[in-house]
Amino acid sequence: MTHYLDFEKPLAEIEGKAEELRRMARDNEEMDVAAEAAGLDRKAETLLKDLYAKLTPWRKCQVARHPDRPHCKDYVEALFTEFTPLAGDRGFADDHAVMGGLARLDDRPVVVIGHEKGNDTSSRITHNFGMARPEGYRKAMRLMEMADKFGLPVVTLVDTPGAYPGKGAEERGQSEAIARATEKCLQIGVPLVTVVIGEGGSGGAVAFATANRVAMLEHAVYSVISPEGCASILWKDSDKMREAAEALRLTAQDLHQLGVCDRVVPEPLGGAHRDSEAAIAAVHSAITGLLGDLDGMSREDLIRARRNKFLNIGSKGLAA
Repeated sequence: MTHYLDFEKPLAEIEGKAEELRRMARDNEEMDVAAEAAGLDRKAETLLKDLYAKLTPWRKCQVARHPDRPHCKDYVEALFTEFTPLAGDRGFADDHAVMGGLARLDDRPVVVIGHEKGNDTSSRITHNFGMARPEGYRKAMRLMEMADKFGLPVVTLVDTPGAYPGKGAEERGQSEAIARATEKCLQIGVPLVTVVIGEGGSGGAVAFATANRVAMLEHAVYSVISPEGCASILWKDSDKMREAAEALRLTAQDLHQLGVCDRVVPEPLGGAHRDSEAAIAAVHSAITGLLGDLDGMSREDLIRARRNKFLNIGSKGLAA
């Protein structure tokens, strides 16, 4: 069953009518509704193009959070072979919100790390809705250290509303773990490429995304705080999230202009959730292209370029 967002309700009505006609025709073979259903399909496609041609930042947030978007596990299963998950931080526990391990990308050995949200109630609870705890970031650091030791490129897939703010996470050093993971990203001497596949929330995303190259899916978002959180702080009213989304400049297009994002990866019409295979193929092309940009760079050049990239963030947009 298709999950429609609030602004897609007119589309839901048209597609629902088309499906109802086809269902009636299946029950009654004498009915000929092909022409009428095809007309509704054309109308739905036109409406879909119109809706997605002028998405506001808040609507992009909704699309980025769509429950049917492909998640980290889907990308790993489709793009990487011989994936060998490595679990635990060797200090406290394994955090299921973060998955990572050794794999091959087009027969090239890499280390892949990402946030996993889950795709149903049970798996979302297991993966804590993609909100990592300190042990998740420490697991990621362990994997990055291993990649650095063996000269393996690192690919990170970001999709998190933010780091988990629970009492236990704070007791175990959440902010310190995020800072250390960000520091580790800056220290490793191997290519580091990030793709924001959904939400990039706060330091919980930065800890994986302090990379040589950062790509974002067309309808992904990346910001220091969620629009709801920003509205609660600035206006004391979470219903102001639309205004907050505008002010945060959190869309892939805004961040590309500011130099935070190096590449905007196109999504299928209607978002990645409408054609997962096409979205995954586009991400594959982006990852291989970005890794290709870094081939041949020395350890020192990779570290220097990564550091300079983040020191220069914002200058492009300010100059414009």
